[in-house]
Amino acid sequence: MSMERAAMHHMMRSAQVTEAAPVSRATLKRIVEFARPYRGRLIAFLAVSLLGALLSVATPLLAGRVVDEMVVGGSRTVIVWIAVAIAGVALLDAGVGLLNRWLSAQIGEDVILDLRTQVYEHVQTMPVAFFMRTRTGALVSRLNSDVLGAQRAFATTLSGVVVNGVTVLLTLAVMVSKSWLVAVLTLILLPIFLLPSRKIGGRLATLRRESSDHNATMTAQMTERFSAPGATLIKLFGNPASEAAQFEARAGRVRDIGVKSAFMQQVFLTLLTLVSALALALVYGVGGWFAVDGRLNPGDVVVLALLLTRLYGPLTQLSNARADLMGAAVSFERVFEILDLKPLITERPDAKTLADAPASLRFRNVSFAYPSAKDVSLASLESVAVLDSRGGEEVLHGVDFSVEPGQTVALVGSSGAGKSTIAQLAARLYDTTGGSVELGGVDVRDLSFQSLRDSVGMVTQDGHLFHESIRANIALSRPDASDDEIWAALRGARLESLVRSLPDGLETIVGERGYRLSGGERQRMTIARVLLSRPQLVILDEATASLDSTNEAAVQGALAEALAGRTALVIAHRLSTIRDADEILVIEAGRIAQRGTHEQLLAAGGRYEELYRTQFAE
Repeated sequence: MSMERAAMHHMMRSAQVTEAAPVSRATLKRIVEFARPYRGRLIAFLAVSLLGALLSVATPLLAGRVVDEMVVGGSRTVIVWIAVAIAGVALLDAGVGLLNRWLSAQIGEDVILDLRTQVYEHVQTMPVAFFMRTRTGALVSRLNSDVLGAQRAFATTLSGVVVNGVTVLLTLAVMVSKSWLVAVLTLILLPIFLLPSRKIGGRLATLRRESSDHNATMTAQMTERFSAPGATLIKLFGNPASEAAQFEARAGRVRDIGVKSAFMQQVFLTLLTLVSALALALVYGVGGWFAVDGRLNPGDVVVLALLLTRLYGPLTQLSNARADLMGAAVSFERVFEILDLKPLITERPDAKTLADAPASLRFRNVSFAYPSAKDVSLASLESVAVLDSRGGEEVLHGVDFSVEPGQTVALVGSSGAGKSTIAQLAARLYDTTGGSVELGGVDVRDLSFQSLRDSVGMVTQDGHLFHESIRANIALSRPDASDDEIWAALRGARLESLVRSLPDGLETIVGERGYRLSGGERQRMTIARVLLSRPQLVILDEATASLDSTNEAAVQGALAEALAGRTALVIAHRLSTIRDADEILVIEAGRIAQRGTHEQLLAAGGRYEELYRTQFAE
């Protein structure tokens, strides 16, 4: 590495590294354990890197020998063979460089694969409460930036410390053996080489942080405004000119920072070019003086000059070694922080499988309190200094009811009364605090996750779809389903004719969150997904709340198909949709306030009659 490139590397690292709390010994021990499966390849990688360090010293020595032979009028044959040796070293060095890069890439990419897979699999085990609190961007950053930082520990930092250390020792040893005075004089210039880079690096770090803040704000603005709901909101209520001016101001500041940073870097490189020239002048001046006096061979002067160009690069990188190692360790620590989060909902080793038969749903004296933030989240993932201490307050109290196979039980009541919480407990998105939820006579906590996914189908109010094809969205519940089965599900959801009319049919992309479809079509897509999975229990959580009368009628027809012969738990604000339910439970303040059929509840008066009269006052 040239003196200028080494300086740039040092300066950029100084701009990137920030002070961090010391990494714990436990973290370092875990890193060593994580590296254990790679130890064979790591040893090979380090061995190849050391060979490269040795070759870097060989070429200057051979070049000096050529000069000595020329000065003393040596043998042409010897000069030719030395030249052949230099060519051979160059070829070997090239081969070693390629092998080194291949090993580095293999180890690095394997580390990325293992860490990302572990984090991704672990995050999928987290409860819904975790995702409700976590900033998605912060979580994705752990899978990208921090994983890459951890990868550098093996692919770059570790070998860099070893190789640069060996290179510096070998280079200094050879330089001292040629002329200890010249070697000491060249080291005197090292502070001139390092100090400016640290000062300018600190200034660049400030500029980079400001630029990152502006870029993050612009990214957030674009993400929110460029989504379908955000774009609609701006068109309805926003001021496009003001939005554009705000964005332009931030983008302009990023541009100004970019220009200033580029100029500072160029000034620094220009200064370091002068320092490099001064260092070489010192070697040639002092070395030449000694050569004329006969105290040094001319070839040794060439050797010292060439070695000088290979000394400062490793020295500057070693000066950053601690920062590099700490940065990589911090990245590991942030990844381990995610992996150490314990999922609240776990599968028991002896988990049971529910029989493929009509199943009842039973709530036995269920009480429930939502978990506190410290149980499900991290302050760093919420971008807060301290986690919210609230939580743990009971929101369901002694809820007890049953839904027999083929029956439909509806839940009604005020917003926030606990209806959706009951539905989430039935699907085991949370675990009860007290009491139990049973499906087919088995506590849901004793069932395997796969059995729960096969047995429970849920349709929510937002009808969420992925930015994928119709086939992929529906087959999410049964990836092995045939085309005939998917078409049958679409037919039951009253969507077959629509999908057949599309140019790409089942391969039609529905857009982000399904926004290329209407609200009613999105809901019927989620119903088709449930129909395909053929669950024993169907849960409808406000499945038609946001639809108009026409779409509601279409969705209700699809729902009738989905509920036929199945155990159903239905949450609805529109009481007209649940008049025919086998039983209606009125939920208030986390308790069952009333229960009965539509006619029984109207006759009894109370909260249900009040809700009904309010909706149908005319």
